[in-house]
Amino acid sequence: MISRVFEARRAQGRAALVPYVTAGYPELDSTVPLLEALAASGGDVLELGIPFSDPLADGPTIQLSSFKSLENGTTVGSVLADVRTFRSRNETPVVLMTYLNPVLRFGVDAFLAEAMESGANGVLLTDLPTGADPSLEAQVCESALDLIRLVAPTTAPDRVPEVAEGGSGFLYYISRTGVTGAQSELGDTVAEEVRRVRAAVSLPVAVGFGISTPDQAAEVASVADGVVVVSLFTAHIFWFIGVKGGQDVRGHPTRVAPCGNFCRGEGYAQRFREKVFASLRVNDELHRPLRERPLLVERHRG
Repeated sequence: MISRVFEARRAQGRAALVPYVTAGYPELDSTVPLLEALAASGGDVLELGIPFSDPLADGPTIQLSSFKSLENGTTVGSVLADVRTFRSRNETPVVLMTYLNPVLRFGVDAFLAEAMESGANGVLLTDLPTGADPSLEAQVCESALDLIRLVAPTTAPDRVPEVAEGGSGFLYYISRTGVTGAQSELGDTVAEEVRRVRAAVSLPVAVGFGISTPDQAAEVASVADGVVVVSLFTAHIFWFIGVKGGQDVRGHPTRVAPCGNFCRGEGYAQRFREKVFASLRVNDELHRPLRERPLLVERHRG
């Protein structure tokens, strides 16, 4: 299903938009409303983060949302229940993004079975590189879930086809070394690197890590099959939670601005609260600077 979405967008002459949200943030019951809003406003494939207490691949923005989510009581089971609710009334593909520890604690067989039953379409395990655990990788590949693989600027060219061969759905190209987080400029060689990767694989290639402006999204979309936006959307949830009419996100918002405009590079001269999340208003509590907000690192609860 995921690859079909990419094919459909390619036929329309545009890249797919893959927005990320952390499950259970900003409140435990925020997940379904946010997924529905993103799907209704242009998200083509939704990446849903299952929080983990030690998110080594993530920068401060996603770390904060993950810690707050754990504080709220989010568990693997609650995330799968949210996916089930979302799937009951929406067909937009969902990729579960997490780390190995929550999956191992939940139980690999149980996780795969319940993820499929919930209606999830794929899984991205950030700390499971190709060949690290052939048995576990085979379990995922034998399920109905797409295994989303990661390649980076440091991935050797001759290894890229091997990585893609062990995955399905799409190939996630990390645009830089380091952790997730917005950045003012993309690297000068991103376009060339993406073309090289696309030439070596048959899977659609989506680019993430550091996509921070509509101009950057348009630049990536000109060479890739998809654009993954992680920290930026989460940062906007920090500052602009709530919707027109004063309804809190917990009250099931009807929309989260036309995020599809972001992927097409429209409104590039405007602030994102006007063009990407135009329907969101400031919530005083979440508008406090991050440095004033306490971080609670809570161990993952299965």
